[in-house]
Amino acid sequence: MPVKIRTQVGIIGAGPAGLLLAYMLRRAGIDSVILEKRSRSYILGRVRAGVMEQATRDLLIELGLGDRLCRDGLLHKGFEIRFANERRRIDLSELTGGKVITVYGQQEVVKDLLAALEQENYPLHFEIDDVHLEGIDEGAPCIRGRGAEGPIEISCDFIAGCDGFYGVSRPSIPDGVLSVLSREYPFAWLSILAEAPSASHELIYAHHQRGGAIYSMRNKRLSRHNLQCDPDGAAKSWPADKIWDELEVRLNADNSERLPRGPILDRVITRMRSFVVEPMQYGSLFLAGDAAHIVPPTGAKGMNLAVADIKCLAAGFIEHYRAGRRDKLNAYSTICLARIWRVQRFSWWMTSMFHRFPDQDTFTAHMQIAELDHATGSQAAAASLAENYVGLPHSC
Repeated sequence: MPVKIRTQVGIIGAGPAGLLLAYMLRRAGIDSVILEKRSRSYILGRVRAGVMEQATRDLLIELGLGDRLCRDGLLHKGFEIRFANERRRIDLSELTGGKVITVYGQQEVVKDLLAALEQENYPLHFEIDDVHLEGIDEGAPCIRGRGAEGPIEISCDFIAGCDGFYGVSRPSIPDGVLSVLSREYPFAWLSILAEAPSASHELIYAHHQRGGAIYSMRNKRLSRHNLQCDPDGAAKSWPADKIWDELEVRLNADNSERLPRGPILDRVITRMRSFVVEPMQYGSLFLAGDAAHIVPPTGAKGMNLAVADIKCLAAGFIEHYRAGRRDKLNAYSTICLARIWRVQRFSWWMTSMFHRFPDQDTFTAHMQIAELDHATGSQAAAASLAENYVGLPHSC
């Protein structure tokens, strides 16, 4: 016999989106249950994005999740852009009235949320396979799956699909309902996590004729770097010396410094795409985070967009259960998509400036340099870049 659970909101996925929604609903007195395909150790060890917008930071602190964030997160008031033997700094704080970004790994956010939920004995179910959704268009949704102890069945009022690009939530919506808009980029990132001291106290974005590169960090002893590479290549074809040599060439705008090196702990090739589905809801199912949209990582927006989605979705559920109204739930897609498309535009723009396209001619190369020169040399253009990089205000 299946384990049968009744709750108000069934959440699929225990990434930052699903965990944050569960935490916000719990604080509002709304019951929910999470089903996650992966193991607990897997989600805790998954290394992803690390740049947090001002509004994301503010929300987590407001929710009481800021202890480690404030202690261990690295506040950055600006970042550097290198191109054509130039080094130019974007002063984020000065250009945005004091706003900053915080370098704090996505896996650290997951740790904080998971610890807070488990402290309250929140019902998390890991390693649940064969998940499928029923009744999402009939007002009586149900999530069925199978765990180590057998079948599990979650009956609920609503389902939040927070299970990422490859999850089951989005494909559960009938054909013809969603409009899918996407773009595949003809390059990828080779991302490494290395035990190496920081080369800079701030992020570095580099444009180079051999391809783009980004220097980042996770803490004082861990560095996170990205190299533009062939999307069809293999991470194992990049030995450590080759990675460090290439990073040094692309990041060293004027050949004046050596890049600190160290053991590479992880390396992965990530294809780059833009992806949006419209709408982000159908019947009793609401999509959030990567289940509904993907942005190229150049703009550092993935986790931040998911947090903005969840803030709106939680507000909708709270209004429904407290006031018996669905105004915010009905407007969920409209509100979120307005922000998503502005973030897609910014991420596309950053991607277009810093990466070399396979068929790029000399004219296009000069246009990229001119764009970078304008973005860093004009006060108005730099302010626009900074405003988008520190993050737009939340709409809910």
